[in-house]
Amino acid sequence: MRQLFHGDLEQLGRGLASMCGQAADALDDASGALLDTDLARAERVIGNDSTLDTSRARWAEHAERLLALQAPVARDLRRVVTGIQIADKIERMGDLARHVAEVARRRHPERAVPDPLVEPFREMCRLAVGLARNVQQTITSPEQARPEQRERDDDRIDQLHHTLLAGLDDLTGPHPVRTAIDVALLARFVERFADQAVAISRRLDYIHTGAPH
Repeated sequence: MRQLFHGDLEQLGRGLASMCGQAADALDDASGALLDTDLARAERVIGNDSTLDTSRARWAEHAERLLALQAPVARDLRRVVTGIQIADKIERMGDLARHVAEVARRRHPERAVPDPLVEPFREMCRLAVGLARNVQQTITSPEQARPEQRERDDDRIDQLHHTLLAGLDDLTGPHPVRTAIDVALLARFVERFADQAVAISRRLDYIHTGAPH
């Protein structure tokens, strides 16, 4: 019975890792669509978002069934409960990536981010996607965790967020107010995506080490 339970736990981990990979792909595609003004790519991200919603429901139900039928305790209990929380956070990451794609679609054929802010935004997205990729690996392979790098990347994302907001004061062009709103929202979406990934990663640290962040 315990062997079956741990097999179910591993299945849950693989499912959550797959979800996290999908969320990382979604932000990678959404940011690429926005910076390259690629409408088809943006539409694809928006259309695929429901897949993560379905996966969240599936794996949350899987975890709840383990709670009901196996009554896990201690570390196993933490793993199952955390699985439910992680599924919710990854779904939210997918929603945030969709929001980026929606801005890309709304502003097409224009690019929502003006030239002077493209590189900070690109770097911010790259780091956020990297955080999600590391979570994907860590869920099934805890030894892949890189907490020091995670915290450095998280700090850098915060710096880039501030850089983008500071750059709004120097906007020119025909629609500076609209552009400022777009950039502020986009920066917030990417920051929140990264925050969710960091929160998951720290929770995984706690499960495997017992030491809260």
